[in-house]
Amino acid sequence: MSFPTPERPRIAPLPRPDGAPALNIFNTLAHNRPLMKQFMALGGHLLQAGDIDSRSREIVILRVGWRSESEYEFSQHITIGRAAGVSDDEISRICDVDSREWSPDDLSLIDLADELCSLNAVSDFTWNALSRRYSNSQMIELVMLVGFYRMVCGMLNGVAVALEDGASGWPSGAPQNRRAPRS
Repeated sequence: MSFPTPERPRIAPLPRPDGAPALNIFNTLAHNRPLMKQFMALGGHLLQAGDIDSRSREIVILRVGWRSESEYEFSQHITIGRAAGVSDDEISRICDVDSREWSPDDLSLIDLADELCSLNAVSDFTWNALSRRYSNSQMIELVMLVGFYRMVCGMLNGVAVALEDGASGWPSGAPQNRRAPRS
C-alpha cells in the first residue's frame, strides 16, 4: 500500500518564541510539549548517552530511515552519519537493499534494521552475530534504537514534516522513495 506524499506539512511547525531557527521536527513536535519533552529525553539518550558507538548507531538509523521511506530522517542523519565516520559510499549502499558489500559487523546491523522493519522480529542468525559483539544492555539499546527511529519516521511521514531549506534529501542515484514536502 502506498499513498502520495502531501505537498505541504499537515501540521505547520510553530515558530520558536525566541525567533531562533530550529529543525522542523522539533517545531512540529512543539504542538504537544509534554510529549516532546519525553521524546527529547529518549532521543537524546540514544543519540548522546547511549552505549553504541556513533558509527554503528548511524548505520542503523540511516537504514531505518531508508526502510521507512522517511526522506526527512534520512537527510538529517546523512550529516550526523558523516561526522560519525559513515562514508558517502556507505550512505549510498544503505539505499541499496540488495547490497551485501559490508563487513560482517556492519552487515549484522543492516540485517537487524531490515528484519525489525520488515518482520518486527530478529532472526537467530542476526541476533547471534550481534551478540558476539554487543552486551545484553547494548542489544536492548540496538533494538530500542530501531524501534524509536521507526516511530520517528512514522511521525515524520504521517504529519508530513517538511525538509529544511538546503537539506540534502535522498542521495543522488538512489531509487525514488517517498519524498518529504519542501519548506
